[in-house]
Amino acid sequence: MRRPKGIIFDFDGVLVDTEWAIYQSWVHLYAREGQEISIATYAPCLGAGYSHWDPAAHLEKLTGKQYDWAAETPARQARLEADLERMGLMDGAAELLDWCAGQGIGLTVASSSSRRWVQGWLEKLGIYDRFVGVFTRTDGYAVKPDPALFEAARQCLNLPHADCLIIEDSENGTIAAQNAGIPCVAIPNRMTENCDFSRAAYRAPSLRALLTCLQNAC
Repeated sequence: MRRPKGIIFDFDGVLVDTEWAIYQSWVHLYAREGQEISIATYAPCLGAGYSHWDPAAHLEKLTGKQYDWAAETPARQARLEADLERMGLMDGAAELLDWCAGQGIGLTVASSSSRRWVQGWLEKLGIYDRFVGVFTRTDGYAVKPDPALFEAARQCLNLPHADCLIIEDSENGTIAAQNAGIPCVAIPNRMTENCDFSRAAYRAPSLRALLTCLQNAC
């Protein structure tokens, strides 16, 4: 692995295990209504938000009911945020960020989630100022697998494509990285371990393992 001059982080499932908490919030809601939702069914949302598949619409189709989402969504959100409060950063994330700072490696975040969600958690976790730019769906960029978010992040770093590295956990994210022409390392988690990561240039089991690879890279 070549040592990059800039790293573009996905947020959900890479820096924080949000994908699991979000999925579990839907699992609980579906169970309340006597329904089930598998990871395989939910998978189109990973790395892309609800632009490609909407679990709310799917639940209404399964039950034949219409829900008051103005009431349901805040309640579901409160549950998942309470779960996330207990999680903190992914294993190795703090050490990787510290090492990048020491090496002068520029950092950005590119996420299909909203700015309120991404920036809110980066600030709450005390790492927002580690990044020279944060790019999200609600900033006007198309969600992954469209490459727009990654291209905006690369331009912010002011680096050639080959000098950047994208860190992703989802198939949609690796497709977006390939479409952007930027090398990508896939780090699967419990939500994405069965995804197709053939488009990624590298694969690592964790951010901690990636840090070791980068420390040994030229």
